Amino acid sequence: MDADDRFMWMALDLARQGRGRTSPNPMVGAVVVQGSEVVGTGYHQAAGSPHAEVIALEKAGDKARDATLYMNLEPCSHHGRTGPCTEVIIRAGVSRVVAAMVDPNPLVSGRGFARLADVGIKIKEGILEPKARQLNETFIKFITTGMPFVSVKVAMSLDGKIGTATGESHWITGGKARQFAHRLRDHSDAIVVGIETVLKDNPQLTTRIEGGGGKDPVRVVVDSTARLPLDARVIESSSSAHVILAVTEKASPDKCRALQGKGVEVIILPSKEGRVDVAALMKKLADRELTAVLVEGGGTLNYSLLEQSLIDKLFIFIAPLIIGGKESPTAFAGTGITPLSKAWSVEDVELKQFDRDMLLIGYPVSGKQNSGAISR
Repeated sequence: MDADDRFMWMALDLARQGRGRTSPNPMVGAVVVQGSEVVGTGYHQAAGSPHAEVIALEKAGDKARDATLYMNLEPCSHHGRTGPCTEVIIRAGVSRVVAAMVDPNPLVSGRGFARLADVGIKIKEGILEPKARQLNETFIKFITTGMPFVSVKVAMSLDGKIGTATGESHWITGGKARQFAHRLRDHSDAIVVGIETVLKDNPQLTTRIEGGGGKDPVRVVVDSTARLPLDARVIESSSSAHVILAVTEKASPDKCRALQGKGVEVIILPSKEGRVDVAALMKKLADRELTAVLVEGGGTLNYSLLEQSLIDKLFIFIAPLIIGGKESPTAFAGTGITPLSKAWSVEDVELKQFDRDMLLIGYPVSGKQNSGAISR
């Protein structure tokens, strides 16, 4: 591994420390290198806080002069919540900038590099770019399409069942798999479930990580007719995370007012085939800068998202169980497809193991995949 690759890996590892905290901004890490010595490091910790390169250069101080700055993303050149980072880099006296990728934000794309090149700073880009793009796949999707990056988490048996015919599903997977699932919540801006999941399981939809420190996402319940009980745990839990109920015009105004009185925000959305239009819901969440959306729904909600090409990533836990039964619910219900050649394939597959449970991570692709799919 040459020096540029080695220091870029370091920048990527730093960037990951901001996961789940930087939305709607990207995760960015920065490393300042003088000769072969690392003299400053930093990562972006939250939207509105100092950017990674600003932190790293401040730590480097005078040692930043004539140094190389490594970043996993092109530095910004515009005024947002903070000032342009290009000017900080120029004032620090950096002589070379190595970046993994161009910023896809139209306000920045290429302009940051151009500004640095104008004052004689050497630029090298494309180092570990595929890794950098995957790290910031949520940001890329949001900034280029105006839609959130939607992940679906499923826990199922070997035969594809997410519960028994009587609705029992606690617990299909073991403790380590469930802890990973809570990490997914911690990394998300919003968690979405259907009303049937709430009525069956009565979940809190909070993040519970061993040792604490987790962040509760905004909790969203898709419920076309406002059946959400006033004493549901998602409402009554002590979490400070906002609760949104997505309904259609079929919902009872009196019930909606009662829910609002309990602190629930009710949003009325268009209907599609008698249910909440999930595409309209996702756009509404994106408009609120909720860019990383985790869906823990049942088969109906999952299939609706899949059918409309709204799922970007799948996290499918597979437990070594066989449940059987044609009435037992499956991870994706709906009408299904014919012929088989039109089935969705899952690509870029990664496998992990948690004790006896397997986790398949991948990206669903079909001929109907939306034009905003991220190139990985």
